[in-house]
Amino acid sequence: MPSHAQLASKLLRDAATFFRTIAEQNPPLKEQMNENANVFEQVADLVEHDPTGVIEEPR
Repeated sequence: MPSHAQLASKLLRDAATFFRTIAEQNPPLKEQMNENANVFEQVADLVEHDPTGVIEEPR
């Protein structure tokens, strides 16, 4: 049974795949959808590697 972090990571990666699919099918949205996909993958990496980590606010 997956942990909450594993499930969250999978959902984030699935969302990234969804955004990339939209990007392929809709050229006017391609840049924004790929950017969204990259952000979702970056957050998935954070959840996988440091599930209790904290993102520091810029000062």
